[in-house]
Amino acid sequence: MKNLRLFLFILAVGVFGILNTEMGVIGILPAISEQFGVTISKAGLLVSLFALVVAVAGPTMPLLFSRFNRKSVMLFVLAVFAVANLISAWTTSFTVLLLARIIPAFFHPVYCSLAFAAAADAAPAGQGPDAVGKVMIGTAAGMVVGVPVSNFLAATFSLTASLLFFAAVTAVAFVATVLWIPSMPVQHVPTYGSQLGVLKKPVVWQAEPLPVK
Repeated sequence: MKNLRLFLFILAVGVFGILNTEMGVIGILPAISEQFGVTISKAGLLVSLFALVVAVAGPTMPLLFSRFNRKSVMLFVLAVFAVANLISAWTTSFTVLLLARIIPAFFHPVYCSLAFAAAADAAPAGQGPDAVGKVMIGTAAGMVVGVPVSNFLAATFSLTASLLFFAAVTAVAFVATVLWIPSMPVQHVPTYGSQLGVLKKPVVWQAEPLPVK
């Protein structure tokens, strides 16, 4: 990898765009409730259903896309998010808005898993964890920055401007990926059975999330 820093930065921006789309909606739920004439609890489905779909798709979708060129898959996912965010920005139907959230959620774990794997593979020997950590900055930024930025845009300009921000970030990541991310064909194609074999390991089921303090 000739320019590892640029490579990792683009991946981080892509992850930021994905997480920004997921978490940024939290700050604009009141605006969505008002504009679409729904209750706050119903507007909250945009968050809860997105998270539910991610949880369901997490173990399966990366597996289904594991045989394809990583760059092509990442471009596909970024395009799905960009188009879905554009639809969200201009639709007047809450049902359409909900669908525009649910569909890209299926591909959320695909991009993140590929970005982390690509970062680890591109790094020099022994520096894989550091490279993955730099890409994960996009995850933190999406969680911490996405909510206040989307809320600010909705309050200062409009709900449409806030949703267009989500589309703009993923569009920038898409263009940067086209221009500067090299093709990443899969060198070794593992069988689906071998990948699912990880579920047989007790440590996977014994793992527990860290307590929140």
